[in-house]
Formats: sequence, C-alpha cells, structure tokens
Amino acid sequence: MNAHAAPDSHPYLRAATAGVRHHTRNLLPPGSNADRSHVDVLHAHLTGLHQLLDQLAEATRPPHPAAGRHLATAHTRLWQATAEVHAAFHLLPTASASFTECHPDQLPGGPMVLTICQRHLAAGHAVRRRTTPTDLTSPPRTTACVR
Repeated sequence: MNAHAAPDSHPYLRAATAGVRHHTRNLLPPGSNADRSHVDVLHAHLTGLHQLLDQLAEATRPPHPAAGRHLATAHTRLWQATAEVHAAFHLLPTASASFTECHPDQLPGGPMVLTICQRHLAAGHAVRRRTTPTDLTSPPRTTACVR
C-alpha cells in the first residue's frame, strides 16, 4: 500500500465507516431493541470486515511480520465478535418458531435465518483455515502504542 495515497483511495471503506457512524448516532434511538433484521445486517458487515482484515493480514505479513501478526490477532477477535452476533440473532424473538435454530445445510435463498447461517458457515471455513482453536479461546493481547 502506498504511504502517500490520496485520502479518497478507499472510498467504499470510508463510506461504510461513515454509514456505521451515522447509524450509531441517529438511527437506533436510545432504549430501542435490536431486531433480527438489524442483527443480520450487522453480521453481514462484520463478516465483510472479517474478509477484508484476513486479506490485509496476509498481504502485510511477508514484508512486515509484526504488523501482520497484529492484524491476524484482530482478525481472530473480529471472528469472536461475529460469532457472538450470530448467537444473539438466534436468541432474538421471531415471528415463526420453526426458524430459531441454525441450519447451515439448507440453501441461502430462504428465510433470513438461513442466510445468516450460510454466511456464518462460510466465514467459519475461512477462520479454520488460518486460526487454531487455541487462538480462538486465548485472551486478547494488549500492546502499547509504539511510535
């Protein structure tokens, strides 16, 4: 990545970040509850970030091993957050009791529960390719800012 890149070199990522900030400030009123569709969209955002972080870690690791390790750790922690959001989705109330359990073996074109489970299963395959079970359960490392 070019250290002197123009500020708009990542316009879609900047737009997504701005959208999340706007939603956080304005679209979820205090005291309101998240619903399944809200959590589904958040899960989609997290899995997208997870894939991006995976690619960044892999591209950064060869020339800058220490930075690549930190990005890989962030990748693992983001997966943990994504898994918790998926679990929360299944604990929220639904209009139909038949769609409360995760069925990743079914096709993604059906009800929302199938879509989130398919997305989560696909992201889980990527995690298992690069992460050990020990990494997933280890406590986060803390680092000091070194400039």
